Amino acid sequence: MYKLFKKTVLLSALILTAQVANASESAEKLAQKSGCLMCHGIQNAILGPAYKDIATKYKGDASAEARLIAKVKAGGGGVWGKMPMPPNSPQVKDDDIKTIVKWILTQA
Repeated sequence: MYKLFKKTVLLSALILTAQVANASESAEKLAQKSGCLMCHGIQNAILGPAYKDIATKYKGDASAEARLIAKVKAGGGGVWGKMPMPPNSPQVKDDDIKTIVKWILTQA
C-alpha cells in the first residue's frame, strides 16, 4: 500500500511539473508572438528592463500584477529609464497581457 501511495505522489508531482513547465513555455511563446521579447529579455535588458529585474522589483507586491497589466495596456515610461513602452492594447488581447504579466512575475 505504501509503495502505491509513493508512486501516486511521485506521478502527481511529475504531472504537475510538466503542466507548470508547459504553461511557462506557452507564456514565453505568447510574449514572443506579441513582440514583447523584442524589447525585453528574460535575463538581460534590451530596450526595456529584463523580466527577471521586473519580477525582483515587484516580488511580494500584491498590487503589482494589476498595475503592470495596466502599464502594459496603456504604455508608459520613467520607471526604468527614458525609453517609453508603447501601448500594447488593443493589438495584444487583455487575456494575453494578463498571462504574460503573471509569467513575468515568476521570473525572480
